[in-house]
Amino acid sequence: MTPDAPTPTTPRPPRPERGQELELHIDSLAFGGAGVARFGPDTHGWVVFVRDALPGDTVRAVVTKRKRHYGEARLVEVVTPSPDRVEPKADHPGAPWQVLPYERQLEIKAEQVEDALRRLGHLDGFEMLPIVPAVEQWRYRNKLEFSFGTDETDPARPLICGFHAPGSWEDIVHVEDCLLQSERGNRARREVLEWARSQNLTAYDRRSQLGALRNLVVREGRRTGEVQVRLVVSDGVELDVHSLNAAVESDSLLITSIETAGETTMGGDTELVSGSPTIAEELGGLRFALSSQAFFQTNTEMAEKLYAVAAETAGLQGWERVYDLFCGIGTIGLSLASKSGEVWGLEMVEEAISDAINNAKANEISNVRFFAGDVRLALRELVEKAGRPDVVVVDPPRAGLSQKVVRRILEASPKRIVYVSCNPTTLAPNAAQMVEAGYVLKSVRPVDMFPQTPHIECVALLERGPQANQLAAGEAPSEG
Repeated sequence: MTPDAPTPTTPRPPRPERGQELELHIDSLAFGGAGVARFGPDTHGWVVFVRDALPGDTVRAVVTKRKRHYGEARLVEVVTPSPDRVEPKADHPGAPWQVLPYERQLEIKAEQVEDALRRLGHLDGFEMLPIVPAVEQWRYRNKLEFSFGTDETDPARPLICGFHAPGSWEDIVHVEDCLLQSERGNRARREVLEWARSQNLTAYDRRSQLGALRNLVVREGRRTGEVQVRLVVSDGVELDVHSLNAAVESDSLLITSIETAGETTMGGDTELVSGSPTIAEELGGLRFALSSQAFFQTNTEMAEKLYAVAAETAGLQGWERVYDLFCGIGTIGLSLASKSGEVWGLEMVEEAISDAINNAKANEISNVRFFAGDVRLALRELVEKAGRPDVVVVDPPRAGLSQKVVRRILEASPKRIVYVSCNPTTLAPNAAQMVEAGYVLKSVRPVDMFPQTPHIECVALLERGPQANQLAAGEAPSEG
């Protein structure tokens, strides 16, 4: 062979077609929980994401989505199970990571947080603190949303209630005993289902958009024992509310009518059938009234751990001005009030702000102020009214912060930013934008709020660095 001759290479196999069955070895888990394999003769092959597959599994899977650089596949059979794989306890799709030992779940979640920050945010130099494990691995949720459906295998097509099948917007998997829910919450769900069957009510059909029953929301005060049951129905449906009230034991029973074709439990018109429109919950020594559609962390015990981490991360000394952005019903801001000079909460949902104000009054906390407004538009006005914050605590939805909201926070120029994230893949670009503006990512601590699932929360600390300090020069200190 002459020196100029090209080196022969093994041609890569063509990308598989949709519907093709593959045998794959799973190498790792992607964020979100799917197993990652590569189709091809080397480590640079076509990436395939396989739901319900674990690192170390060899599986047969059918390709369901085919893109240029990756595909998705449905698990058909585990040919050789991973050494990590354990027998599942729950018979429903709400606990996809239950086949992993809990210690392994924690390891993977911590790795995924760090990987997102380094790979997506190109961040380094920060301290990766140990993950905080869950207090309870099962029956930890204080709220669950179920969907109604029909049993296609039964000629009588009885009404069922459970979770969407993985990857399906129309198929419902019936749940008899949800191990993520308390026994009392399970009892409330069964009572509603038995009543609905006795009334011969039909499930909402997501194709035809016909049918009465859409969703069931069961919320529980873990510390108070109070239970709220909310039945979500199609608009115009008339129900026998007297028999419903007699059949279901609850402290708050509501019916929400929804007009939209899509599936949602938010919005609509809500009618109180019996009891109180709110239930009470206690967290960190404070008492909160929860209205039916208010956001509240769905793991009460771990919310206490999460907010304790946020408080420790904030490093408050008692005089600081704290902004609580996306404050909801005030849980974080109120938990920080005793450690702060003053707290200002901002939230777009007016009903949540009303709840936050009432929660402050009920707990006799006087150094907090809550305002309704879009952070993107209202933060400048808040700075003019309250003065620059020393600490900003932000707890955004899964989509993270828009670039404009990040710019508004940077304009406010807090000394410290405490970012409570439920999605490290959106935390990473937000933190990168802050670092580019002169902040320093100091530490990140994951907190496991949702055992048996791939979801992970974390708390990140960013401090104003020399470059950002120059931009903030001339600001009046709020000490004293």
